[in-house]
Amino acid sequence: MNINQFQNNLIEYAASIGIDKIGFTSASPFHELKNRLVRQQELGYASGFEESDIEKRTHPELLLSEAESIIAIAIAYPSKMKDAPSSTKGARRGIFARASWGMDYHTVLREKLALLELFILTHIPDAKLRSMVDTGELSDRAVAERAGIGWSAKNCAVITPEFGSYVYLGEMVTSIPFAPSEQMEDQCGDCRLCLDICPTGALIEGGQLNAQRCIAFITQTKTMVPDEFRAKIGNRIYGCDTCQTICPKNKAKANLHQEAFKPDPELVKPLLIPLLSMTNRSFKETYGHMSGAWRGKNPIQRNAIIALAHFKEASAVPTLIKLMENDARPVIRGTAAWAIGKINTEEGLVALKKAEQTEEVQEVLEEIRKGLLFYTLEK
Repeated sequence: MNINQFQNNLIEYAASIGIDKIGFTSASPFHELKNRLVRQQELGYASGFEESDIEKRTHPELLLSEAESIIAIAIAYPSKMKDAPSSTKGARRGIFARASWGMDYHTVLREKLALLELFILTHIPDAKLRSMVDTGELSDRAVAERAGIGWSAKNCAVITPEFGSYVYLGEMVTSIPFAPSEQMEDQCGDCRLCLDICPTGALIEGGQLNAQRCIAFITQTKTMVPDEFRAKIGNRIYGCDTCQTICPKNKAKANLHQEAFKPDPELVKPLLIPLLSMTNRSFKETYGHMSGAWRGKNPIQRNAIIALAHFKEASAVPTLIKLMENDARPVIRGTAAWAIGKINTEEGLVALKKAEQTEEVQEVLEEIRKGLLFYTLEK
């Protein structure tokens, strides 16, 4: 078989099944990435969600012994929402980051990669293939950059000329010696808007992220949010788009063409108070198809409480008091106590004083006392 002709056929097929970009690169080791990953670990900047074995992350031949090349794919997701509901007093809303709008991208990209695999094996039955999306060993962004999908930007995203940085990435390690695509030059230039606007200073320098300070990471943790980050989270209940929305390369990139990712405004910008009473079952039924649900309801509810404190939403205080008094989860009780203090109503003060006498968990007691301190500071 003529590999070059087949590669062209594969590119055409990818477009026909809704893949927005496809590129190819060799399966040679990612030496520069390895150095960066080692440095990230040394500095304590890794999130802990990544594959911990750096050798596997940077040596494709460890994942597929016959590896010759890697196929990278990108599918665009929307940056705009039609008919977005307003967040108003008495009806405050949170926001899911754009990367969680619509269907879980892991599912969508895996389906596309499965179709590519089938196409390849139909024509080259003895081909060896291994596909992955996000949770695989390889770095999606490093593969995409080397395969010419886009350039690696200062905000640590891959930016494409066509869709900006609003793209999901996946890859397939193959035993087929595809011709590599031309890499794209860095087009960020002297711009540093993403570095300057990052709410927590998580972007240390161009291309270097301290994930431990990134709001996108913090909103996915399950523990108490450190004090210094609570005001920074605002009404984000999953993820953060600030370094993308500020980027000039994303201007006017609406990307509304992928049906799977079109958002339901009521789901991606939900009312906050109803979130707090959702059971595990109702949460899964409502949000289970979204990537933002992967950590379960607990982080989302904790973040919703922080968002209500951000708005100083007095109508939420009765609900927050119930959580502080009755919820079995210390993180929720403690966050609710802190939020009650931030909102600062007389009803809240009475409840906090009562809770201080009955709460037995030290972590929660500390939050109750933080809540009470807000009343002292207000005087």
